Amino acid sequence: MSTTRTIDVALAGRPYEVRVGPGLLARLGEECGAMLRKRTVPMVTDANVAALYREAVDAALAEVGKEARWLVLPAGEKTKDWAHLAQVIDFLLAEGVERNDRIVALGGGVIGDLTGFAASVLKRGCGFVQVPTTLLAQVDSSVGGKTAINVPMGKNLVGAFHQPSLVLADTDVLGTLPPRELRAGYAEVVKYGLIDDDAFFDWCEAHGPALLAGDETARIEAVSRSVAAKARVVMADEFETNGTRALLNLGHTFGHALEAETGYSDALLHGEAVAIGMVLAARYSVRRGLMEQAEADRIAAHFKACDMKAEVRELGLVCDGRRLADHMLHDKKMDAGTLPFLLMRGIGRTFLARDVEIADVAAFMNDQIG
Repeated sequence: MSTTRTIDVALAGRPYEVRVGPGLLARLGEECGAMLRKRTVPMVTDANVAALYREAVDAALAEVGKEARWLVLPAGEKTKDWAHLAQVIDFLLAEGVERNDRIVALGGGVIGDLTGFAASVLKRGCGFVQVPTTLLAQVDSSVGGKTAINVPMGKNLVGAFHQPSLVLADTDVLGTLPPRELRAGYAEVVKYGLIDDDAFFDWCEAHGPALLAGDETARIEAVSRSVAAKARVVMADEFETNGTRALLNLGHTFGHALEAETGYSDALLHGEAVAIGMVLAARYSVRRGLMEQAEADRIAAHFKACDMKAEVRELGLVCDGRRLADHMLHDKKMDAGTLPFLLMRGIGRTFLARDVEIADVAAFMNDQIG
């Protein structure tokens, strides 16, 4: 019996499937099927992923008479920039990619975002397949069509909406992730419970440690439920125009400020920043009288139980709250000079607040840093 679960992202004119389960990478050619029109298949990945999976992908494509053509980029967030975007585009042009071809992005969020953005602009839009190899990418960045690069002014400020043709989330690859990276991705799983599904947060409290320890059933369940949750939001608000999709950014405004202050480096992974950011969103909601302290404490306690940071002061930042608040002013969600914040009325009751004063956020962050 197949353990693969399929989630449909039913967007008008651009529907696609997200397949979740073990063994998908070994069946890459079979899973993509007729999407791979030519004998050669452009593959974009990073050095870490290539070392683990290049041979397996070559074999999987050879089984269906295809040959992988590889572009292997440096691993890390710094690859998501103008220079590497140009490198990807030049590679794809040299490979003779046409609009109806499919480029394959094999890697985490950096590779998926970069390759997806390149696909969005190459010949005014080419197809691509996401094969996410991190938990964070499987449950978040590979689904929904947001693609981007970072620039000196901030993270993901240059990009486009461009939906993939297919997403293959092979849960077997999670077994090769370093524990820290797996925990960072888990933050995005918890997010879906905090947004609008308190029962899923209950599930996370009960099964999160097992998931992180390697339980395959828990991993399949977590990825599937997370993807289904994101698909529902994306189908309701693909281009983030009615406020629904903005809910997916819970913890990100605070988190991006922390990432900016740490130089988008390995000192703080994206998922780690989001975890702390969600704790901050909960505590700021308490400050505004929206949420009970006990619920904010419960969120922080769960991350700590999973051996994750939940406190800003653990980062050892040398700055004040105003500096962190200033980073937020470069957020791409700025609208008419104001910055909407995602706050909570309780676990599973996230909403978009448009009346937050940045000076109050700065004062709050001063308290958290201290």
